[in-house]
Amino acid sequence: MNPFVLAALWMSGAILSFSTMAIAGREVSYQLDTFEIMMYRSFVGIVIVLGLATLTGTWREIQRRDLRTHAIRNFAHFAGQNLWFYAITLIPLAQVFALEFTSPIWVVLLSPLILGERLTPVRLLSALVGFCGILIVARPSTDSFDIGILMAAGSAVCFAMTTMLTKKLTRTETVTCILFYLTVMQAVFGIICAGIDGDIALPDAANVPLIVLIGCAGLLAHFCIAKALSLAPATVVTPIDFTRLPVIAVLGMLLYQEPLDLFVLLGAAVIFGGNYLNIWTESRALRRPA
Repeated sequence: MNPFVLAALWMSGAILSFSTMAIAGREVSYQLDTFEIMMYRSFVGIVIVLGLATLTGTWREIQRRDLRTHAIRNFAHFAGQNLWFYAITLIPLAQVFALEFTSPIWVVLLSPLILGERLTPVRLLSALVGFCGILIVARPSTDSFDIGILMAAGSAVCFAMTTMLTKKLTRTETVTCILFYLTVMQAVFGIICAGIDGDIALPDAANVPLIVLIGCAGLLAHFCIAKALSLAPATVVTPIDFTRLPVIAVLGMLLYQEPLDLFVLLGAAVIFGGNYLNIWTESRALRRPA
């Protein structure tokens, strides 16, 4: 099969997984707070990662070379996921996804500080275009400020931090090692934050399958994206990923009677333009002969 077609099929799996996680997360949020959701999700993740490590014989890859970077990365991801789960309870799902797509823009802006990468004029232009998209989606004003928008935007910044620190870890660590510390550390963070008030709610029988679904969908989504990127360039994969927005917008309308906001779709298109400009330029630079 054509590798581009295979990449599209893998990205379809990622889109389905992200959408499933958002809907299941909203349903579970009626009983559990975000810290509890993350705690139980991490328990599911631990079981999956340990099972895969056993099946693939990769236990020996779990090292303690850079626990400090693992801890910072996983704290950023834990914060981002909590903000994301909180945002989906406050604002339309399409708005959360649109703001989540700004994460690559934050990577461009923060990578000179964290990874020592150069901020080129094209990268700066892509960030400015993406910021214009944020303003279209959020439409900030003194009369319409929404804490949910701030939470979704904050999650994008945290996911950008996670991406950069993951890139740093992949220089020395394997996927098994990264996923092991991701699930274990986030389980510890979840226990601490969920139990700080002395009251950790147990999920009822109806929510247990949804929690398992959240844990599986989160890992599956990132696996599908990794497989797609291994088959096709980012310039092909990224536009497919952005189809998540109309998909979740339709699901939000059908399941929760959320209106289809044209400003959200327009802002997301502008954000996509900024991201795609950067990816297309970087891809051309890689193909250019030395």
